[in-house]
Amino acid sequence: MKKLLIAILMILGLTQLNAQTNTTDITKVLKFTNDNYDMGNIAYGKPIEFNVDIENISSVAIVLDNVMVGCGCTTPKYTKGTSIVPGAHATVTLGFNGSAVGNFSKSATLFFSGNLTKAISFHGVGVQ
Repeated sequence: MKKLLIAILMILGLTQLNAQTNTTDITKVLKFTNDNYDMGNIAYGKPIEFNVDIENISSVAIVLDNVMVGCGCTTPKYTKGTSIVPGAHATVTLGFNGSAVGNFSKSATLFFSGNLTKAISFHGVGVQ
């Protein structure tokens, strides 16, 4: 009886894990501009922003659900729940507070409907 219960629990666990796995290649539905942005040299203490352009290249609407940043020095500007219809564009603005001297590398993660995610990165050099 114990073995049967363990086998059933393992099967259910594997089924749940498989259901959570995203098999859709995001590059087949969305096209990104500036997803690995080089800010170059930026002045210490001077905030800077850049835009990430998102184009829907699929045949269905995709919703931008959330943007999570890697640290408090990065601020996202976007409209939660934005529906990006086929052929349309959306923009996420990422700001960096410029409180770095030397090389820096930061990230943000964009979450879309259909369990799609996209990592955005940016880097540069803070100078005084």
